[in-house]
Amino acid sequence: MTVSYYKFPAAATMRALLITLAALFSIMASEPAYSAPRVDVAVISGMIGPVSSQFIEGYMASANSAGADLLVIQLDTPGGLLTATRELVKMLLGSRTPVAVYVAPSGSRAGSAGVFITLAAHIAAMAPGTNIGAAHPVSVGMGGGDDSTSVMEDKIVNDTAAFIKTIANQRDRNVAWADSAVRYSVSITETEALERGVIDLVAPSVEALVDSLDGRVVALSATDSVTLELAGAMIVTHEYNWRDKLLDRLSDPNIAYILFLAGLMGLYFELSNPGLIFPGVVGGISLILAFFAFQTLPINYAGVLLIIFAIILFIVEIKVPSFGLLTIGGVISMVLGSIMLFKGEFSPTMPEISVSWDVLIPAVLFVVIFFLVVVGKAIQIHKKKATTGPQGIVGEEGEAITRLAPNGKVFIHGEIWKATSAGEKIKAKSQIRVTSVSRLILTVEQVDKN
Repeated sequence: MTVSYYKFPAAATMRALLITLAALFSIMASEPAYSAPRVDVAVISGMIGPVSSQFIEGYMASANSAGADLLVIQLDTPGGLLTATRELVKMLLGSRTPVAVYVAPSGSRAGSAGVFITLAAHIAAMAPGTNIGAAHPVSVGMGGGDDSTSVMEDKIVNDTAAFIKTIANQRDRNVAWADSAVRYSVSITETEALERGVIDLVAPSVEALVDSLDGRVVALSATDSVTLELAGAMIVTHEYNWRDKLLDRLSDPNIAYILFLAGLMGLYFELSNPGLIFPGVVGGISLILAFFAFQTLPINYAGVLLIIFAIILFIVEIKVPSFGLLTIGGVISMVLGSIMLFKGEFSPTMPEISVSWDVLIPAVLFVVIFFLVVVGKAIQIHKKKATTGPQGIVGEEGEAITRLAPNGKVFIHGEIWKATSAGEKIKAKSQIRVTSVSRLILTVEQVDKN
């Protein structure tokens, strides 16, 4: 018997399809793919700190990996932390992607730390109506005026001047002006900055800046340069997301101060009233957020200890009356601690940081009222005799329903209780007083023995 097989055309069809696809891929590969130039814009507004430093570092890495032709840092800052500024300067000086720092929009400034960052970029630009300068070291918090402080200030000024002159010299900018910005806190407008060779150009917008940089030769190092080809560039703007905004906002000294006080009060309230949960949760979260903010600010731990000591004095005043002496001491300790919370040091990049008096005075008053009134009332309530439950009936008077010899029943506050006589027998209808309670059985004594 002969068996015949039907041959499906699937194999031939598949081969034809593969050959067609291979031909298409070959044609696509042979044609050069067009890719528009890419410009990444990172927007920084506010103080320079760990958040902004990590933000810029992340987008510099992203620009490198994405093959961006230019990274623009749109800057508006009064200054920032020295450590974060130095990190940014190192990144800018060593960047293999061209970086332009653009002080914008109109009304913005590059103060203190902003001067260092602007001068360190490959390209420095400003928008109309902006200014740059005022990089003289300032005393942060409580500073002294003695000779040792003056000597330290001179050392910091000289070191800072050398640092900024090195940056200006490497980027071929006005070294003399950079030195005066540190030594004499000089600040100039965008027009003056352009005339004095502090910046490279003035542009009204990011788009205008990108257009003006097309074809510009940028020196990445002493031996390496690149020509910017930015015609028809795709501009990608990056701003703080909600997380960055939250963390940056927490770095405000006033918010950090309020969080610290709220955390201490919340934890105290939870420890003094176990089981409330809510004050403990809020207090714990507030303290953690406050400690995060303290990492980004120059904290003086003597100020922290003074604030904690003040709260201890308020608590002791409630339990051990001192005719107001402990309260006065607590107020003084809290005010001094609040003023000293940010340590005194000279920073070439930091504007003056302290707790605002508009925040400090109401906060101190609130804490004093909280502990002396709210917490004081709570402690008084705890010391009162119980008014509900079995213990709340001790000392109350009522009437014997039956004869107590020694056991019987009594009527008190509309309730019938089992009772036992504390001494002699008590007749029915006699007035009695509760002396103690044990296992819901009252021990009573006769009030009227007639």
